[in-house]
Amino acid sequence: MMAALLLRRDKKSTAAQLKADLNRTDNSFGVRQLQELLDCVLNPEKPAADTEALDWCKCLIAGGEGFEEFCKTVRSYDNATLCGLVWTANFVAYRCRTCGISPCMSLCAECFNNGDHTSHDFNMFRSQAGGACDCGDSNVMRETGFCRRHRLRTGENVPSVPRDLLLMSEMVLPRFIICIIQYLRDGYTEPDTSTERDLQKVLQQLEAQISFLEDLTKMGGAMRTVLTKILTNQETFKDLSMGQEGNLYAKNNYEKYLSALKNSGLVSVEEKAQAESSAEAGEGVSTGPLGLLGTTPSPTPPGTDDQDGEQSVGQRKRVKLSSTTKDPSIMDSLKHKCFLEELLFWTIKYEFPQKMVTFLLNMLPDQDYKITFTKTFVQHYAFIMKTLMKSHESDTMSNRIVHISVQLFSNEELARHVTEECQLLDIMVTVLLYMMESCLIKSELQDEENNRHVVVNCGEALLKNNTYWPLVSDFINILSHQSVAKKFLEDHSLLMLWMSFVSFFQGMNLNKRELSEHVEFESQTYYAAFAAELEACAQPMWGLLTHCKVKETQEYTKTVVRYCLETLQIWFDAIGFVDEPAPNQVTFHLPLHRYYAMFLSKAVKCQGLDLDSLLPDQEMLMKIMVHPLQIQASLSEIHSNMWVRNGLQIKGQAMTYVQSHFCNSMIDPDIFLLQVCASRLDPDYFISSVFERFKVVDLLTMASVHQNAVLDSEQERPMLEGALTFLVILCSLRIHLGMADDEILRAEMVSQLCMNDRTHSSLLDLVSSFNPNPKSGIVPGSCSFEEMLSAVADFKAPVFEPGGSMQQGMYTPKAEVWEKEFDPIMVVLRTVYRRDVQSAMDRYSAFLKQSGMHTTGNPWPPYKERTPLHPCYQGLDRLLHCKTLHIVIFTLLYKIWLDHSNMSEHVLCMVLYLIELGLDNQVQDDKEDEEHCHDSWFPGSNLLCNLHHVINYVRVRVPETAPEVKRDREILRMTERQNSGAQVFSLVAERRRKFQEIINRSSSEASQAVRPKSGATRWVPPGTPPQLVTEILEIRESMLSLLIKLHQKLSAKQNSLSATWLEDAGADSHAHGDGITAIERILTKAATRSRQSKRSIQEICGKVSPPVAPKKNSPTDRKTDKEERRLRARERQQKLLAEFASRQKSFMETAMDVESPDAEAAMDLGASEVIESEVLYDCVICGQSGPSTEDRPTGLVVLLQASSVLGHRCRSDEAKKLPTTDEEHIYPGDTCGAAHDVRLSLMQRFFKDSSCLQSVSIGWDGGVYVQTCGHTLHIDCHKSYMESLRNDQVLQGFSVDKGEFTCPLCRQFANSVLPCRPGRSTEAVSWHMPNNKKTSVLVKEVADLQEQLGLFPVSTATESNLSKEMELVIKDIKNTTQRKYMDYGRNPGSPDNDFLFMYSVARTNLELELVHRGGNLCSGGASATAKRSCLNQLFHVLAMHMRLYSIDSAYNPWTRLTQVAPSREEPEVPMLFRDCPSLLIIFVLTMPQPLRKEHFICLVRMLYNLQYTQALAALSAKFSPEERQAWSTSGALKKNTFNAEKSYEALLGHVIAELSKEKTVYEVNTEEPYMVGHGAIVWSPQSIEYSLQQFCLPYLRLSCLLLHHLYGDNLSGCSEEDEFSSLATCVGLLAPAPQPSNPMHSAACLDWMVNAFDLMTQWCSEVTGLSDTQAEQSMTLLVQDPQWASPHLLCLPDNYNIIFQYYHRKACTACKKVPKDPALCLVCGAFVCLKGLCCKQQGICECVLHSQHCGAATGIFLLINASVIIIIRGHRFCLWGSVYLDAHGEEDRDLRRGKPLFLCEERYKVLEQQWVLHTFDHINKRWGPHYNGL
Repeated sequence: MMAALLLRRDKKSTAAQLKADLNRTDNSFGVRQLQELLDCVLNPEKPAADTEALDWCKCLIAGGEGFEEFCKTVRSYDNATLCGLVWTANFVAYRCRTCGISPCMSLCAECFNNGDHTSHDFNMFRSQAGGACDCGDSNVMRETGFCRRHRLRTGENVPSVPRDLLLMSEMVLPRFIICIIQYLRDGYTEPDTSTERDLQKVLQQLEAQISFLEDLTKMGGAMRTVLTKILTNQETFKDLSMGQEGNLYAKNNYEKYLSALKNSGLVSVEEKAQAESSAEAGEGVSTGPLGLLGTTPSPTPPGTDDQDGEQSVGQRKRVKLSSTTKDPSIMDSLKHKCFLEELLFWTIKYEFPQKMVTFLLNMLPDQDYKITFTKTFVQHYAFIMKTLMKSHESDTMSNRIVHISVQLFSNEELARHVTEECQLLDIMVTVLLYMMESCLIKSELQDEENNRHVVVNCGEALLKNNTYWPLVSDFINILSHQSVAKKFLEDHSLLMLWMSFVSFFQGMNLNKRELSEHVEFESQTYYAAFAAELEACAQPMWGLLTHCKVKETQEYTKTVVRYCLETLQIWFDAIGFVDEPAPNQVTFHLPLHRYYAMFLSKAVKCQGLDLDSLLPDQEMLMKIMVHPLQIQASLSEIHSNMWVRNGLQIKGQAMTYVQSHFCNSMIDPDIFLLQVCASRLDPDYFISSVFERFKVVDLLTMASVHQNAVLDSEQERPMLEGALTFLVILCSLRIHLGMADDEILRAEMVSQLCMNDRTHSSLLDLVSSFNPNPKSGIVPGSCSFEEMLSAVADFKAPVFEPGGSMQQGMYTPKAEVWEKEFDPIMVVLRTVYRRDVQSAMDRYSAFLKQSGMHTTGNPWPPYKERTPLHPCYQGLDRLLHCKTLHIVIFTLLYKIWLDHSNMSEHVLCMVLYLIELGLDNQVQDDKEDEEHCHDSWFPGSNLLCNLHHVINYVRVRVPETAPEVKRDREILRMTERQNSGAQVFSLVAERRRKFQEIINRSSSEASQAVRPKSGATRWVPPGTPPQLVTEILEIRESMLSLLIKLHQKLSAKQNSLSATWLEDAGADSHAHGDGITAIERILTKAATRSRQSKRSIQEICGKVSPPVAPKKNSPTDRKTDKEERRLRARERQQKLLAEFASRQKSFMETAMDVESPDAEAAMDLGASEVIESEVLYDCVICGQSGPSTEDRPTGLVVLLQASSVLGHRCRSDEAKKLPTTDEEHIYPGDTCGAAHDVRLSLMQRFFKDSSCLQSVSIGWDGGVYVQTCGHTLHIDCHKSYMESLRNDQVLQGFSVDKGEFTCPLCRQFANSVLPCRPGRSTEAVSWHMPNNKKTSVLVKEVADLQEQLGLFPVSTATESNLSKEMELVIKDIKNTTQRKYMDYGRNPGSPDNDFLFMYSVARTNLELELVHRGGNLCSGGASATAKRSCLNQLFHVLAMHMRLYSIDSAYNPWTRLTQVAPSREEPEVPMLFRDCPSLLIIFVLTMPQPLRKEHFICLVRMLYNLQYTQALAALSAKFSPEERQAWSTSGALKKNTFNAEKSYEALLGHVIAELSKEKTVYEVNTEEPYMVGHGAIVWSPQSIEYSLQQFCLPYLRLSCLLLHHLYGDNLSGCSEEDEFSSLATCVGLLAPAPQPSNPMHSAACLDWMVNAFDLMTQWCSEVTGLSDTQAEQSMTLLVQDPQWASPHLLCLPDNYNIIFQYYHRKACTACKKVPKDPALCLVCGAFVCLKGLCCKQQGICECVLHSQHCGAATGIFLLINASVIIIIRGHRFCLWGSVYLDAHGEEDRDLRRGKPLFLCEERYKVLEQQWVLHTFDHINKRWGPHYNGL
């Protein structure tokens, strides 16, 4: 009842009253009232979307004040010292490695910018999963990095919170939270019955409530404390959770909640019941995969109902699991004790809604909450992962989970606490096992039928989609804390569990070699397999290893090693492994082997343990070595194309295995493990195993012919090379055998740099994996990396290539690195692609050639001295000193000498490398090892002694057909009688014998001895091979003699080594060179180390008899013949190619330098000669040369494009700055385009439209620019060319339908053809001052010519092909730009409008050429642009078109220029307001062509008079009234003197006097120009002269250019001061002075037809005759300044961060949202949404729209979030690159690395240049259509 009353009253007053009641000492009445009110308001049966309840809560909590004020008050009591700002995905945050303790540390931008991180190693990053700011948390980062706000420890000086402030919150919030929980309970349905959408709906309705909770957390520490109390209070939860008795709704909810809880354990209730019953029935529980943990797995009981073993794996596994973990609670359902627990529970059930996650994380700065929440999270951990596995949106969910867990587990204190109290480690390992068990399959490795091992199935979604990632990532995170890792390593049962987990990955993704046909479906599961091993096995391993660095941790290592070996033994038993691996199978995944290897390495390197104490017996070592060796052989097989039928993916696996991110967790441990085995096993056994595994045993025979049962002949060579290279790597790699970390880093870096020059980031990426665990000591970019880099490499600054492609800053090896440190073996080990090895060798040869160390032929890989072995691994050297290897070496040397098939230079190179390694690493001789060696090839095992041992006879098994058999039998028999000691050798038999011995030695029971399989039964070669017979070969060579003979063979000289050679040889000359050098180096070493060898060498060299190869069979002779022929052919080919290249080059040079055809005739001819030859053009399509005719016109290949470059010019030469604060702005009104628009519209207000449209030019914005590559073609040829392009669909870089094509010769982009006019080349009129005709005569002639215009014969030319083409080009020109840039008249489409557009095209092209020449003509000469100019042709085409319009003779401006005529009535534009260059172009275009030069000069002169008068008028407006008065009077005095018409003073005075007749003219302008511009400057004659010249210069420049293009006159260069006089002379205003006269007077150029003063009076009267209103406005027209600075792009700040911080959160001006992809126009600074649908208009996105509006379809945009620039040109766009580079000269596209970026001035200049020169289309090659979508 009471509640109903309260509800009706005003909320605020009710709240205030209740608050007062509650503050009384006896507040029971108030409490009761409040509870009743809340029962009504917070009734969960009302729909959640109803906001009334929320409003009530806000009012009640605020206790009667406004909610906003309440928030402020509470904030003032905020005592938090942490920032704790929570962000979601895509937020931009920072990470500073210098300040971070945990690698996950991150800062929000505000805290980062307010802290001091100068010269720290930081980067900006885009958050993937979300995160929170750690500023103020000293567990995660060092205090020096805190920002100013969180450094202050604000907590101490905050006043304590008044009791009544939060009283209402404490009462209301528990009810509010239970209300939310009830909605969540009610809305939840199990996923199988509901759809995702239902859950989403519930969440949407609760949006407002959860946001309210989130807002509460943002009020600061005081409110968070209240919330923590409520969330963790168990009493309140008990009272409210169950709901009141009578409330049915609450009861139903509670039941739903309980049923949801039921299945929250890892093992569901049903499974549990089943498990118990099966346990009672005594079923063999331990048969699941975890049964492997027990040493003797019991067999499956016969009574199992399920017959199919595979199917039943699932059931039994789960059961077993529950009995293995120590803490059964993980298995059981959850029980909740407080709101926080249930809230988290629903958060998980609803799959982590973003708002809930943010709310839970926002509370973390409260310490009590943090601890409770972490425990709750751990308690729910298994449930979280179970939900994740079922989720459809596992990616999003993974990110949200990690968003939370990374905040909790990065803190060591907290991680240790939950590990001890909540068994976090047990939970994680158990859950990992549980996860992987859902996707186990039977392993097929080795013994397919009886294999008992289970592995993960990489095809399952769990592995394919990396669903396990959050769990593994948390596990790695907590293992990075030392205290937690120690707990893990001390807990043996946990370790055991972990090993069984790792064994699930042992042997996964098994490859079986396809032998018959190509595999049908190439599965890509190998990605999943490699990722899983790296993330789930290797990274935790590296994490553990970082804590095993010191002696004190020896025990840990011993334990891990022990368990590794146990698990390996179990694994060998499970797969049924005896002694031989199954053929044609390989798996790249052996994590158990790798764990064992890495812990061994650490034990020896860091903990000083003795290796032998950690090794198993010999038999086990033999088993351990098999699979890693199998991988090495398979790598070779894959590269020899033996696995080609398995598809490309097998190559992918071989590459991934050695790739930089995987190599140190895969190939490195494998090779180390093999090195350990090699150092402890019998060397003869090991070597023979290697050759057998590589399948080249049959090849190692002295006979020239052999049969190989397992390899095709083309695979033998690569396999042999592979085997030898592997042995070299094995014997010379020292990564885990004694190299220090710094040496390893150096070696890695050198090998990467030798393959290719690298950028800093790619090098970091390739080498940082040298330290795989991100959390251990070495951080990418740490000092050791930078120091090492500067020690081994030189920096090459980023360069520009003229083609426009931009290089980044690169590091390249220093010369001494190439000389002393280049290690080909390391390069081979680290290359993913075989071509990289070649690349390294090519770079090495280039270095040797350049430094002159080795100039002839190809050098061999250099031999590099090795770091000494760690004493533990000394046994490895025995490999080099075993007879088996020596026999192989001897055999191979012999075979190479005799050119047997399948030998190669590479084989010899590796053989020599092995010999040299043996000489460098001697072994102490154990004498007793001389027992029973097969026959007696060699007396002992020492290489030095064996080198000079001569072998006389060898018994070989050869096919009957072999050449050796066809010898004289008699001799052979005789020798056999003499020498029964011929050696015979079988690797296989030898290996079997050794294996037998070892096993007999290691196991007393003979029963375990393995019976050696006989060699014959192994492979039955297909077909019936010829019978093998035994033959005896006479050899009589030693290794030394073979080496010397090879030396002779390589150097192609008999006795290449003289007997005294050893004495002459220097020691150091042998470091670099080819095979000859290598042999000499070996012989020298042998001689210095053993006197016996020295004697042998001298002896052999002394017998200078020419060597006769023993019975060389003819095929080999033929082969050398063949080779010579091949060489000769190759030389011929080279010669031809060179010749072709030089021809092409000279053709290109001539083609590119074709002067534009009109310039060719501009030779300095004699004065009176007139040249009348026709111009010939070459067609680049049909290759014919000829004139352009009316019927078959020729055209220039041109590109027409609209351009607004001119319109963007400003007055000042300084570029505008890009605004980076709210205060800065760019004012667009001061540009050239804007000024001309204003001028035209002003004229149109007062004067007749047709007259206005002939007084100015347009085309400053959107003008059409025409450029050409200078090549010509027949127009009919061009049409057929376009047709062929249209049919060829491949060329889609441009649109053929829009007329686009590339020039057939130079491939420059073009879109039209400009017809060349037929007839003579440029008119070469005699070049005299036209004193032969008076000016007056010329003026009359010009007037007559203009009169003729109406009679000009248009009709005859109409129908020729040429005129048709010209019309088409005009159409193209009009289509190039948008309508708005053409229609300036009152009535669009009128002839006047068209007329204006046409002559403006000419103006635009002239003005742009001026800009390209640097804004003036000082440089003179034909500049680069002039060479490709097509202005002459363009003028002709425009003139043809302009003849269609006649100028009304009554309005012809010519009369007003040359006669004093009575003024007319219509308001025409006064002459003083007209634009002289425009008038000049109009006259030239409308007069009959070709125009004689004298007439052209006459035009220029008459217009100069007008231009000069305009200059005087504009100048006079700048004077102060007093100055005007003074000049007027002094001018009046000068008027009567001689030549007054050429005196500026007289003229100036006259103009002032005339214009002053109308008061308003000068008054308008009085206040501004002379005050601001010049203060109180007094104008001196010099400054006046300068000002007049500057005003007239633009007109003169344009006239000169026109003269140059129309008549081919050369432009003479000059200095800037003399430009005026030089140009005036050029256009004939001045007689050419022999020497420059005293200061030039611009007035001297005037040439008046009629009395100057009268004409001026007439011009001025046109202005003064205007009405007052017009005069005011029109004064601005009089003072227009024609000077513009050259165009610039905006000036950008040096540091990119300034732009990024200001713009990446800035709202778009149009749609007021923060764009997803913001972009900036670099021309005008506009901020636009790239691809934003919000700002789309008529289907066109904003960037494209802006490019049309700002640049007439050319736009240059900087993409804020990517730091790159894109260019939009018409319908195409391209990525230009970046102008911001990091400290290492690299771009950072998409800001992936987030390093600080700085402006590269050179690049920016190039960008600006390409914009101004309009060369984007030519220089950038990768264009694509944008479909208006940018």
